[in-house]
Amino acid sequence: MLQGAIAGLAAGGLYAVLGVCLTLMSRLVRVVNFAQAATGMFGAFTAVWFVSSLGLPIWLGSVLGILVAGLLAAAIGWIAATWLSEASTTTRSAMTVGPLLMLISLSFILFGNKPQPFTPIIAGPAFSFGGVVVSQVTVATVLMAIVTAVVVRIILRRTRVGTQLRALSERPTTAELLGIRSRPLSISVWFVTGVISAIAIIIVAPTQSSDATGLSMLIVPAAAAALLGGFRRLDLAVVGGIVLGVLGGLVAQIDEVALVRNFLPFLFIVVLLLWTQRKEVWDAAR
Repeated sequence: MLQGAIAGLAAGGLYAVLGVCLTLMSRLVRVVNFAQAATGMFGAFTAVWFVSSLGLPIWLGSVLGILVAGLLAAAIGWIAATWLSEASTTTRSAMTVGPLLMLISLSFILFGNKPQPFTPIIAGPAFSFGGVVVSQVTVATVLMAIVTAVVVRIILRRTRVGTQLRALSERPTTAELLGIRSRPLSISVWFVTGVISAIAIIIVAPTQSSDATGLSMLIVPAAAAALLGGFRRLDLAVVGGIVLGVLGGLVAQIDEVALVRNFLPFLFIVVLLLWTQRKEVWDAAR
């Protein structure tokens, strides 16, 4: 069981990183970005192409792929900031389904529909715990989730840019009247979250299913992780992602319920939604 839990930590770290990105997007630019994982996937696939087709070094191909993911996310953010700046969160979020489907289709056209031959940039064991080996990928993803959440919290609380971002998310009209440039700030949030997503996927993809659809659909467990914090709290998004990954690893060890692993994020989301609506349901029942 311990081995299953540790094995699930790598996926849990990835869910947590993407969950943190979704939380940031929701808090700062009023969007639940369904294309969050897809932009990271496309950047990762581009990195593989740079290395395998152009013969670039792995580190250079990875950097270029990460930049591609950031620029794609920024382009989507520019569309949202230009034409949907006054739209509701629901409308802005629904818009991101288009880029999600477009990036999956474009990856099939450019890279084919088979899993990509990712070369690990981090490999090997980090340490052993209770006789179970913990990989470097597991340590890297979990630390990345925690560090990202902590750094973002510090930036939002203690820097001038963070104050502007909070003002923009909480009082957008007032912020613009005070001279805060909303469009560059919001696009920068899109760019940064796109970069973070690509880094996480490039690290984990060699140990996970590396086809376009599978990587893009990581948005589901990521959304489940972000939902634990109500798309507001970064710490709970990290906890939600790690818990979901550990549960998936544990369930995979039990043959009788191993198939449930694929449905865990959906069950997680349903339970959280029912729990958050419990007061309204109980009031209606009375």
